[in-house]
Amino acid sequence: MTALSAVGRRFLPRGWADLGRQLVIWFGFLAAYQVARGFADRNPTIAFRNGLRVIDFESRMNALYELTFQRLADHSHVLASSLAWTYWNSEFTVVGLALLWVYLRRNDAFVRFRNTILLANVLGLIGYVLLPTAPPRMFGDFGFVDSLGELSGLNHGSGLIQLAANPYAAMPSLHAADALIVGITLAGLCRNRVAKVFWIIWPAWVWFAVMATANHFWLDVLGGVLVAVIAMVSLRRREPAPEETPTAVSVTQ
Repeated sequence: MTALSAVGRRFLPRGWADLGRQLVIWFGFLAAYQVARGFADRNPTIAFRNGLRVIDFESRMNALYELTFQRLADHSHVLASSLAWTYWNSEFTVVGLALLWVYLRRNDAFVRFRNTILLANVLGLIGYVLLPTAPPRMFGDFGFVDSLGELSGLNHGSGLIQLAANPYAAMPSLHAADALIVGITLAGLCRNRVAKVFWIIWPAWVWFAVMATANHFWLDVLGGVLVAVIAMVSLRRREPAPEETPTAVSVTQ
């Protein structure tokens, strides 16, 4: 026990108790989120109707870019595989590791980062309930191909993925929202220039990935970006203004 306490004092910024509290908050939210998300998966007819409306809107604008992105990815197995890896890992794996890194290395920024992710996902869940939308991969007649299974051996009907996923949760894209929040946060917190460039590029790469794998329309991505911006701005406005310290007051006087 003494050794465990020593590890906590050395590596954990606020000790084991706070780490446990953060894990309860995060995994408790994920559990509640999945239950609530299941209630959104109730009406495939409306979801397909909304998906067709998105296709019609983008087609009338001559902006069905998702098909172009898919054809581009088809020309390179390496690119297509990288996009599949990005889709499967950008949400829970990358977001989870980003939260852990910020907690351990930039703890002062952790609470706002965590709360921004949570708020964006709550807003996204509201979108899933109010506007269930089938993703492009369900519209093979329009030329979309669900390539994830061929490239990674996984698809939305695989094991735990099928249990956890809502197949009609396309609008807004939380892949897009979380990637933007992670990218902006880590680009601001990392000190290494290469890392900063990577995280600046990260959101755009994820947006490309979710469209090129036929999992989101660009309108879904736009919705995700809007959700992320609302979450970030809302929490920034809620932050109290920094109080003047006695030193600062004496200098100004």
